[in-house]
Amino acid sequence: AKQYGNGTTQNYISGDGAVTEVSAKDRTDPVTFRAEDSNGDTVSSKDLRGKVVVLNFWYASCPPCRAEAKYLNEVHDEYADSDDVAFIGVNVRDEAATAAAFERTFDVQYPTVLDQRTGTMQLAMSGQIAPNAVPATIVLDTKGRVAARVLGAIDGTSILQTLVSDELDAGKAS
Repeated sequence: AKQYGNGTTQNYISGDGAVTEVSAKDRTDPVTFRAEDSNGDTVSSKDLRGKVVVLNFWYASCPPCRAEAKYLNEVHDEYADSDDVAFIGVNVRDEAATAAAFERTFDVQYPTVLDQRTGTMQLAMSGQIAPNAVPATIVLDTKGRVAARVLGAIDGTSILQTLVSDELDAGKAS
């Protein structure tokens, strides 16, 4: 409990923050998913085509997830008025009340899919660059293909801003 309160990563295994980018020519088929977010709204890959999509895989008692929340929020806020970027949280372990408490505490303003029972969002990554640790952040290009993954906590805004802006630029060029 003390580790949880302090937000340390002692006795916790997560990714190391490694970034994997997939060149446009090496990207495979678009990711397909359809799930309900914690507000009861449907989130689907089909509806998100044409946007750069940031999928963040997390759960409430994950220390690096708490540490990265402010950076995800900052980048989300940067694109909040844009119709070109969508953020979706994917909670991989928690029930609704626990996830909602995390979202209130860390002022998360984008929708979250509770994926612990069905694994819909995680299964959508099968055969792709999967979220093999928590947290993991996956960026989909405007065609719905995996463009990049950060395995572990986002430790600032610059990497995620660059990944998103690169895909926005590529989407406008195509």
